[in-house]
Amino acid sequence: MLNRCKKCVATNSRPEQVLDKDGVCNACLSFEQKKLINWDERKKLFIKEIAKAQKHKTKDNWDCIIPSSGGKDSTAQAFVARDFGLNPLIVTATTCDLSNIGKQNIENLKKNFDTIEISPQKKIRSKLNKICLETLGDIGWPEHVSIFTQPIQIAAKLDIKLILYGEQPQFEYGGPQRSDSNIMNRKWMEEFGGFLGFRVSDLINHYGFKREELLPYIYPDESLIEKKGIKALFMGYYMDWNNQKNYILSKSKGFVPFDGPIEGGNVGYEKIDNYQHGIHDYFKYLKYGFSRSTDQASWMIRQSIITREEGVKLVKENDGKYPSSYLGKQLKNILEDINLSLDQFNKICDKFTNKEIFKCNQAGELIKDDSGKLTLTNDGF
Repeated sequence: MLNRCKKCVATNSRPEQVLDKDGVCNACLSFEQKKLINWDERKKLFIKEIAKAQKHKTKDNWDCIIPSSGGKDSTAQAFVARDFGLNPLIVTATTCDLSNIGKQNIENLKKNFDTIEISPQKKIRSKLNKICLETLGDIGWPEHVSIFTQPIQIAAKLDIKLILYGEQPQFEYGGPQRSDSNIMNRKWMEEFGGFLGFRVSDLINHYGFKREELLPYIYPDESLIEKKGIKALFMGYYMDWNNQKNYILSKSKGFVPFDGPIEGGNVGYEKIDNYQHGIHDYFKYLKYGFSRSTDQASWMIRQSIITREEGVKLVKENDGKYPSSYLGKQLKNILEDINLSLDQFNKICDKFTNKEIFKCNQAGELIKDDSGKLTLTNDGF
């Protein structure tokens, strides 16, 4: 049965999201625990890591890598790193279907920082998107994986010792806490980084890909990373992460939000770099009964940007809408880029719909409202 947190609007259907005996989710509990952290001490630890990295500057004077897709968080990360005295190299793992505004924000980063932009073969990426949508119900698998694999590949090639990621997801959204929760490594990536049990070896053995075609999605051998002394850290472990403040900072540095409401979301500055985000979010709704609006409303409530009542209203208005367009691009055109028809897409949607959480008629057919949105048997409010 789908239930929601009594403090925010997070659901217990989210993987690794649990509600305690008082109906409060682990993300809200983690948020409260963060208030007890001595951030001054964490800052000192961060400065020590910086000092180690700065001893190994490359000939081009780079001492760390900021992984980026051109979003608000990576923009903020880059400028915060510079404020700490670092000279970051931006490694942009290009998104699957880069939006016009995404291109604009990547260009803004290029104006301010040295940048390496990796754009995998379009033909291979499109094939991956289609396979992953059909097999996993996740069109974004290649993007989620490459944001972790490509920066560390570059770090190994250039002998850069420090990689700085942004938020620590278990801190922000709930999930198991680990003693090494400041570190992003292969173990973390495979457990939490979007692999969904799918491996590059599966693509080679079962879908006819050649290994060289999938190099952008292969994590380097862990022994090589250890030998080179490369660390990938979450900045959100060392400083109090705040999406709103990141947006304000990045906007002051030239980041541009989307002008207008984004389908399925509450704000105009998140998930604006990829036209496929709408599909990714919709499948989350089909599987778990919540989507982007719930995620955004939940952290906005925790950060006292909105009340829970306002969050409930946003979720009811925005969550679970059929992705007929995203950022102004029509679904038909998005699907054409991965050689998929609307009819095929709808059949895949039906395959991944969790019919235990949505209402059906006596014939077993899913019930939709006037807008085409599926109706939850229980919305949890």
